[in-house]
Amino acid sequence: MTIKEGDHIPEATFKRLTSKGLIDVDASTLFRGKKVAVFGLPGAYTPVCSEHHLPGFVKQAGALKAKGFDEIVCISVNDPFVMDAWGKLHGADSELTMLADADGAFTRAIGLVVSLPTFGLGDRSQRYSMVVDDSVVSNLSIEKSVLEHELTSASCMLRG
Repeated sequence: MTIKEGDHIPEATFKRLTSKGLIDVDASTLFRGKKVAVFGLPGAYTPVCSEHHLPGFVKQAGALKAKGFDEIVCISVNDPFVMDAWGKLHGADSELTMLADADGAFTRAIGLVVSLPTFGLGDRSQRYSMVVDDSVVSNLSIEKSVLEHELTSASCMLRG
């Protein structure tokens, strides 16, 4: 079942590479008491993700924080080393929290898995964005195709 507005974020543990090494990031701690802009995407270094989705959030990070977001989180079914390198390449490391849903557990729990064998990818995440207020989804957008990014862009989130 796909997560919807009004639902609580499920329990999950993400991986993140930091200057202190690899750490676990617990969803309940990440979202508790904060307003978080979350966007999920099929994969680091993939064309739409690298050319549009991630750069849009990096560019709009200041505006999102000015609008009251405490944190901006990018989630992908990738390993934490790839997420860290990709974030640094795009200047996201100082603006966004780059999280690896390495085994896809979170993506499965929110019902947003997509299989992309045509692109040489197995089970990945659909492209989505959501506003999470104190662990509750208050706004959710899901693209019809992983090749689209308009509904889930930072600009769209700012308008909402």
